[in-house]
Amino acid sequence: MYKKKGQLPPGPTPWPILGNLFQQDVLPLKKSYKKLTEKYGPIFTIWIGSKPMVALCGYEVVKDALINQAEEFGGRSYTPFHRRMNQNKGISTNDEKKWRELRRFTLSTLRDFGMGKKRMSERVQEEALCLVEEMAATKGQPFDPRRNLASAVSNVICTVVFGNRFDYKDQTFIENQQIVEFQTRFLTGFLGLVYNTFPKTMEYIFGRHIESETEKVYDYIREKVELHKKTLDPQNPCDYIDCFLHRMEKEQNSSERIYTLDDLVITVLALFTAGTITTSQTLLRSLLTMAKLPHIQAKVQQEIDEVVGTNRTPSMEDRLKMPFTNAVVHEVQRYGPESLENFPRATTCDVKFHGYTIPKYMAVVPVLSSVHRDLLHWETPEKFNPDHFLNEKGQFRKRDAFMPFSAGKRACPGEALAKMELFLFFSTLLQNFTFSLDGDTKDMDIMSLFMIFQNKNQSLLIRAVNRSVDTCVQ
Repeated sequence: MYKKKGQLPPGPTPWPILGNLFQQDVLPLKKSYKKLTEKYGPIFTIWIGSKPMVALCGYEVVKDALINQAEEFGGRSYTPFHRRMNQNKGISTNDEKKWRELRRFTLSTLRDFGMGKKRMSERVQEEALCLVEEMAATKGQPFDPRRNLASAVSNVICTVVFGNRFDYKDQTFIENQQIVEFQTRFLTGFLGLVYNTFPKTMEYIFGRHIESETEKVYDYIREKVELHKKTLDPQNPCDYIDCFLHRMEKEQNSSERIYTLDDLVITVLALFTAGTITTSQTLLRSLLTMAKLPHIQAKVQQEIDEVVGTNRTPSMEDRLKMPFTNAVVHEVQRYGPESLENFPRATTCDVKFHGYTIPKYMAVVPVLSSVHRDLLHWETPEKFNPDHFLNEKGQFRKRDAFMPFSAGKRACPGEALAKMELFLFFSTLLQNFTFSLDGDTKDMDIMSLFMIFQNKNQSLLIRAVNRSVDTCVQ
């Protein structure tokens, strides 16, 4: 089972059949990488069942792989979970030619509909005001912000994909969010690793439930697609679905079809998921951080008051004049948890890398936590410190060892939109509210708070206190 072990970078001894799967001193890597790198160096091998995976740690090693050797480390390791849910279709496919074409088309279409441009920032500003209205309705009472945050963020991508936003109380909208949230929690958690290790057993236990829930979202998307077919004007496409349908029509007589109905449905779900989960979770972390660190929250609010005032909402043009707020947004991303064992890359050929030969099709996981906590690149890596992104003059500075969207060939295609959303939602919320935690949280650090909120049965709540009648943007 481990016949290739001697040819790979060293690593912790795997158990028969299970590999390192149930070894708590190995997984998750975001908790164990420090001890493992001390023992084996920045490149080591772990075993997920009988399958090896090479872990890359530290900025220099990760940069060398993802940027300097982007082609060699740019493959996708297709897991049993993805195979079951996506049938190797859509933008999640491991068919290299199809993936390149769908990614190119998707990025181009998203840009055509304003991603990274002023009209998209105006759309985010409008949604931010809707979010402010929802939070103002709590009147300073304790509440769970997760659903409002997810709905606001999701509405931005929905306007591009479906052509419309949804009311925050729309039950189908909420149910679709809950399904993709559950699927993401499952996939990124320990059970996701177990599923990909023992797919037949896990499919028997969980597969039918997950598949039936996912099928509900697919059915909803199919209904939307059918409605779009009836109103499609190829000369004036209204959204991503229209553009995809138009491309399907153009490709009808092609012998090698890339644009099919299944590919559209699966890609739309991928965009809905990617455009909702990560950004809304990062926003949640930012609010928890402000509630836990009121002195930083006050400094952000002071900068917003000085630059933006109270008569308008923050804009992307303000970001250059708001270095501290920008630094806080970046530090929230750096300080957050990353665990990508369930989303490995793959080598596209045999690669000679830092003295090792990594075989073709080998699963490779860049441990981004190790980049964001690299002692050689961060002054106080274990501390939440916005000064990481400020120079001695208090101006914002970019950092090379900052990769929240990964890097290289497989970097997140929605990076520009996510950056825009994080800044505009965060600054608009802090312009209008002061956030505090409800209950006794004195002995909890930021990450503990976030993990409690991530728990489905969490009991902690947050308060959004209106700063004043005057400062609340109407």
